[in-house]
Amino acid sequence: MNLAYNGKWGYHPLVISLANTGEPIFLVNRSGNRPSHEGAAEYLDRTFDLCRRAGFRNILARGDVDFTQTRHLDRWDADGTRFIFGIAAMRNLIGLAESLDSTAWKPLRRKPKYTVRTQPRHRRRNVREAIVVQREYKNIRLCSEQVAEFAYRPTACKKTYRIVVLRKNLSVERGERKLFDEIRYFFYITNDGRKSAEKIVASANQRCDQENLNAQLLNGVRAMRMPLDNLVSNWAYMVMAAGA
Repeated sequence: MNLAYNGKWGYHPLVISLANTGEPIFLVNRSGNRPSHEGAAEYLDRTFDLCRRAGFRNILARGDVDFTQTRHLDRWDADGTRFIFGIAAMRNLIGLAESLDSTAWKPLRRKPKYTVRTQPRHRRRNVREAIVVQREYKNIRLCSEQVAEFAYRPTACKKTYRIVVLRKNLSVERGERKLFDEIRYFFYITNDGRKSAEKIVASANQRCDQENLNAQLLNGVRAMRMPLDNLVSNWAYMVMAAGA
């Protein structure tokens, strides 16, 4: 146990799950002061080996910015493992995105969350939005999204990979007044050359379902409640509770 980034005492578990079923493959308990990516490459290697021995022919690894693991991308690519990782919006990547020609950007059309099987209903009145406007809180509104791509070789890599960039055009408002426009960039690095940029973004966003698994482990089976007094014992408790 140690102090986490928020100043609280606790642990910082690492969870690697199978997207097909949502089941956790590896649960690793770590001290609260450890960074998110620590040990992730080792357990990803063990996951890939386990999946291949189980008969999986195609493996796709997904993770957010903290799990980019650029030092290992060449090795995973050589092994035939596909990956889509978020990568930090560094100054050089933003510069490359801003230097792209306007024709390189395409509107991002997201699929609806579900299909209406009966008759479409009127959208409910957004009560929260009305309160934000009435009380003149700062409000960030999404206006549009575009995607583009370019080739990029991280410093730790010898190979060049595909960077898909998502550009969000935002409007910063207070009450009914528009303060200014803002652009934010989100970057994804991948060795998948077949999927369109839109599908790469959609696949990367689907990884967010991992948060539901984390919530189930924390509040459902209470596997991450850490009832004991040391790292190893709580690790064993996590694994048993998750398996149950």
